Amino acid sequence: MVLGGVTIPHAVGLDGHSDADVLLHAIADALLGAAVLGDIGKHFPPTDERWRGLDSRVLLKECVRLVTEAGWTPVHLDATVIAEAPKVNPHADAMRREIAAATGIAPEDISLKATTNEKMGFVGREEGIAAMAVATIVPTEDVEERA
Repeated sequence: MVLGGVTIPHAVGLDGHSDADVLLHAIADALLGAAVLGDIGKHFPPTDERWRGLDSRVLLKECVRLVTEAGWTPVHLDATVIAEAPKVNPHADAMRREIAAATGIAPEDISLKATTNEKMGFVGREEGIAAMAVATIVPTEDVEERA
């Protein structure tokens, strides 16, 4: 299973058009949404075979490029994985490093949390994983003025 750009040994993986990294997809959507650029489905439609099997780190880097071209600089991420299994915390530092490499955001400015769904719903039955993310972006000129 690929989660946060990290391959985690697990009995099952996630199924999707790309590598199905639900955490990186949530972060990409948060960045695009903060810049009012739509969502990853708009930029990487599942009907387009070019994106089949895509490493989600590539997708995330492309979303950062789109946000940057629109005049914004990503500065902070807060993300939560909702899953009964696998355990995320043992892999959190590696995930933070992968996310930092793809976004240019310092690892210490990336908050990564995990919780379960208390055995309720599709997540609780271990039929899938969910993730939520919030991105903070600032106008690029503000970043350049501080430098």
